[in-house]
Amino acid sequence: MFELIHLDRDARIGRLSTAHGAVDTPAFLPVATKATVKTLTPEEILETGAQAIISNAFHLYLSPGIEVIREAGGLHKFMTWWGAIFTDSGGFQMIRKDFRFSIREDGISYKNPRDGKKYLYTPEECIKAQDALASDVALVLDDCPPYGSYNKAKASMENTVSWARRSKIAHRKKDQLLFAILQGGTFSDLRKKCSEELVAMGFDGYAIGGLSIGEPKEIMNQILRYSLPLLPLDKPRWLMGVGSPVEVLEAIGQGIDFFDSAFPTRNARHQTGMTKNGDLDLGRQKYARDFRPIEDGCGCYSCRNYSRAYIYHLFKESELLAMRLLSIHNLHFMQELMRKVRKAIQEDNFIEYKRDFTKGYLGSGI
Repeated sequence: MFELIHLDRDARIGRLSTAHGAVDTPAFLPVATKATVKTLTPEEILETGAQAIISNAFHLYLSPGIEVIREAGGLHKFMTWWGAIFTDSGGFQMIRKDFRFSIREDGISYKNPRDGKKYLYTPEECIKAQDALASDVALVLDDCPPYGSYNKAKASMENTVSWARRSKIAHRKKDQLLFAILQGGTFSDLRKKCSEELVAMGFDGYAIGGLSIGEPKEIMNQILRYSLPLLPLDKPRWLMGVGSPVEVLEAIGQGIDFFDSAFPTRNARHQTGMTKNGDLDLGRQKYARDFRPIEDGCGCYSCRNYSRAYIYHLFKESELLAMRLLSIHNLHFMQELMRKVRKAIQEDNFIEYKRDFTKGYLGSGI
């Protein structure tokens, strides 16, 4: 379960105990949607300092299929990752891709692009899938609305509450924690109603969904500031889908414990290296004879062994190793950021750390 260790104003450090070890918070989870973090082995992920990863139950439900993973002995054995695994229910990713779907009161009706047939993905089916995956933390199926419409946000919030109740009834795996997801769009009354209903059900943790999907950042932060006091202080809070370092620090300052995002690895595949002094576009000619590491002083595998010039060369020649090396660095960068944040909170120095990091990250001309 969750232990709240120290508060520095609203910023918190804590520890979530799971069946596969404790996760110190604030924590950043690399995204392993289909049981893999793109281009990396589990050993490489572990070396970055990652304590946990997140996979997508719905994608694994489609392929290779839940029964295959069950026969393998669960997701940990299937992918040979022995840290904690969180599994997202999959509704958000499904509706963001090229799926033909419709939202019904009983679940999500969709057309499987693999076989062209129609299926119904219910809260109960979602829980059943995550039970077979044997993840450490499961998320209930939620209805994530598009940004904008009050009526759509209200309907999705009502579905989310109903589906959460059904998920909790269906959940049977005793060593698996179950987190609910808050919805309600950018409307404070809907967020309040959703929070009250879900908190009353008594989940192990609460994720804040439906943000960072197109709304202005100031509105996202406004809804976040409004929503967090509605949640129990002694339960973990998760802001879903946010991975930009500055946005992560802003959310930590408001009391968020968990983050997941493909931001670091996606940046790496697009030639961008993350450093404390800002982002580097390693596809630029200026790095062709730059024999420094990606970031001076970084202890990651890539920075210990390779130069900017070498990675520039790999990108220029479309070599896959470029994406691997930069992914290793970017994930290491995020884990080091979390480690330094935890230290700053413990020393009651988070505000100063956030200010100095943000100034360096945004103020650089590199």
